[in-house]
Parts: sequence; C-alpha cells; structure tokens
Amino acid sequence: MNQNTKKIIKIGGFSLFFILIIIYVIIGSKDLIFGVKIKNVNLVDGATVTENIIQITGNAKNAINLTLDGREISIDEQGNFDETIALLAGYNIINIKARDKFGYIDEKNYHIIK
Repeated sequence: MNQNTKKIIKIGGFSLFFILIIIYVIIGSKDLIFGVKIKNVNLVDGATVTENIIQITGNAKNAINLTLDGREISIDEQGNFDETIALLAGYNIINIKARDKFGYIDEKNYHIIK
C-alpha cells in the first residue's frame, strides 16, 4: 500500500466514525426534536352525537402530562389514553392538552354537538 491509500482509508474511517456519532445523537434526541404529539383520537371535529356519554381514546406520544378539559387524565407508558366524559345538550368543546418533559405543548380542540 502506498502513502495515499493509507491516508484515504484513515480519512474515510474517521468520517464514518463521526457520521455514526451524529446518527446516534439524532436517534437519542428524537423526543426533543419531534416533541409531543396528540394523535389517533376517536373524535371527529364538528360531529353530531346522540349519546350523553362518550368514550375518548387516543395517543399522546412523548407526553408526561395529559389534560382533558382542564382535568388531568392518566396515560400508559406508550402514551395511550382512554377516558369517558359526559356531554351537555348543545355545543361542546373538548380540549385535550399534552405536555412533554421539555415543556412543549400540543393542544387539540374538538367541537361536538349533542
């Protein structure tokens, strides 16, 4: 092997090493990068329902605190939640707010007519 080939292999090895470190850091900090997300909620905004009591399910990914209409509800380790609420006759606004460990907030409002 000549001197140039050794130099190219050394630079390539260091480059690969630093690229792997950068990928590891990005994967490790995905919760900070992507933040908290409320998704898969079984409500449809603007829907009309006939029942007085509805069950709300969904997922709040990366959340440590979840509130439903200002009341804290429990979530499991994957962020899934399941709660039953009573609706008033007429126009109802259901507010779901999730907060992650970095203080970022995701908030969803659903307008339901009973």
